[in-house]
Amino acid sequence: MKRTVVVVVLLFGTAKAQFYLKHFEERQKIYGQDTLKYRLMAPAKIENNVRYPLVVFYHGAGERGSDNVRQLEIGIHRLAKDDYRSAYPCYVYAPQCPMKNRWVETDFKALSHEIKPEPNKFFAYSIQHLDELASQLPIDARRIYVVGLSMGGFATWEALSRFADKFAAAVPVCGGADLNEIPKFCHVPVRVYHGEKDNIVTVERSRNAVQTLKQCGAAPVYIEYPGVGHNCWSQCFNDPELYRWMFAQQKRP
Repeated sequence: MKRTVVVVVLLFGTAKAQFYLKHFEERQKIYGQDTLKYRLMAPAKIENNVRYPLVVFYHGAGERGSDNVRQLEIGIHRLAKDDYRSAYPCYVYAPQCPMKNRWVETDFKALSHEIKPEPNKFFAYSIQHLDELASQLPIDARRIYVVGLSMGGFATWEALSRFADKFAAAVPVCGGADLNEIPKFCHVPVRVYHGEKDNIVTVERSRNAVQTLKQCGAAPVYIEYPGVGHNCWSQCFNDPELYRWMFAQQKRP
């Protein structure tokens, strides 16, 4: 009986992976001695003279590696479902951070942090490559969104700190911001998610960032899940309102 259960689970996992991976082309970009691996999903149908939104997705620490698969195991891959591809035709760019590297160099358990003078190299590569993609593909520069969870939530806040003018909106999930940087990007719409009982990245990181945004005159959307721990992504990425809100955002002229 135990063997049968194991086989069923493995088959289900394979089918689940195939559901989204078949839509994400496997690619890589070389930077000197380094290789940035990434997946790219295009709209199901690309029409002439139409430009599409681009979603940049930063995964968490648990999805680091070199397989170019794990970065899509949780999070934004919902956009690969047929109904979502129909409702929200877009490009999705999902780079993978190698093991022993981080998008952002900080202690994720700390109550606060300050960004470094220079970004970590794989985070910098991902932004550099984002600019290349935006110039090569039919992407609407007014509708580029940055989304990330956990380590990727920190990357989302850092993307706003360093490159706010690139993004129409941001969705940091259980991450943390350098509060001193927030005045630089308070004009960018932000939708923040966190679990109340998070014991990896304290919920105070999101609460403080949201409060600082409000003090700057912004109107962030904040969703805090009562009784939920670090894996609040299990709920937020299943929230249809997340996608309705995000794709409704557009950079101001």
